[in-house]
Amino acid sequence: MRGAAWALMLLFAFAIPWEFSLDLGEPFGNVARILGILVVIAAIPAILRAGRWRTPGPIQWLVLVLYLWFCLSCFWTTDQTATFEKMRAYAQEMAIVWLVWEFVESPRNLRALIRAYIAGSWVLAVLTLADFTSMQATAVDQIRFAAVGQDPNDVARFLDLGMPLAALLLNREERWEWRFLALGYIPLGLVAVVLTASRGGFLGAVLALAGCGLLLIRSHPKAILAGAFGWPAIAAVLWCAVPRETLGRLATAPAQLRGGDLNQRSEIWRAGYRAFARSPVFGSGAGSFVRAAGLHPLDTAHNTALSIAVGGGLCALCLAVAIVALVARSALRTHGALRLALLTVLLVWTVSSMVDTVEENRATWLLLGLIAAAERLAVEDRRTLEQCFSVEIAPFEDTQIASLSRPQEH
Repeated sequence: MRGAAWALMLLFAFAIPWEFSLDLGEPFGNVARILGILVVIAAIPAILRAGRWRTPGPIQWLVLVLYLWFCLSCFWTTDQTATFEKMRAYAQEMAIVWLVWEFVESPRNLRALIRAYIAGSWVLAVLTLADFTSMQATAVDQIRFAAVGQDPNDVARFLDLGMPLAALLLNREERWEWRFLALGYIPLGLVAVVLTASRGGFLGAVLALAGCGLLLIRSHPKAILAGAFGWPAIAAVLWCAVPRETLGRLATAPAQLRGGDLNQRSEIWRAGYRAFARSPVFGSGAGSFVRAAGLHPLDTAHNTALSIAVGGGLCALCLAVAIVALVARSALRTHGALRLALLTVLLVWTVSSMVDTVEENRATWLLLGLIAAAERLAVEDRRTLEQCFSVEIAPFEDTQIASLSRPQEH
């Protein structure tokens, strides 16, 4: 049963980036939702059969407390329907942190889960390219492209998160298919991000590429040199193939930042702050941002902290900040290339959270779960973790480990 649960977990991670591109409608939902339910169905008997479960850490307990707080908000919510929907959605999303903690038992499991996410990001990038080349997009003079069923900003964010993870895998992959999966994704993901014309996503891509460069410059200096000569060619292809309006939208990012409008987000944030001021401690109820702020039903907060603060008040915001702080500490407690990759991914996620509502995405909770599991493995099995991700050990540490492994003379 545990093997079946792990196989479903890999499929689940693979489906998360492109989940909205395959939606079967109610009552089934999208492919990641279906696979997530199947993982839980397989996980419960697997844990019961083993007669044990992994002792949760502080991150897992805080995630549970945050979910329970959102559940309690149904007693004072201003939008009961939205709150009940969020209770179901958050249960499916936040459970990922617990599932990753339970089933990532070794560094090789961690690497396999990262591979699955990158493979899913490949699917998302290819679907975005398919939208770009479609006849329909050509007919309507479309300037923003995204996988079917997906929001361009979400697509860009999911693609950004995969880039540092792909660079991390290049440090160790020996089989050509895994190396191609990692190396090929970085330029493909960048092209797809450009096609989304997401200004926040493009900024995240720049940060992700900077982290990729730092990850690869020591282990693959020739690849970095080749890439430096290759980027002008990629830029030329993008300049010729991508619509001028798409590139023009990306070029407006500096003006948007200087003006402070950020595509009318400032108006949404002011409305959200007024809603928060009316109920600062307990909030207006999970998922109630639109009604509490008096916005159009299709609007979102475009800011994760503000969304949480309006929905759950300062209580929920403090819990969320504590979770992110503990995850950052977990990333810092890993070593070498793994630590750099995880911190880069967390930085990209943080920047994205300032202009988008990301607490409702499964990718967010998968990321937090991966980082928490990586810290645990750094303590339990550091040597194998280093072998999986080519984390170097300083000479004095090698000597110390060797001395500890020799029997002591009395």
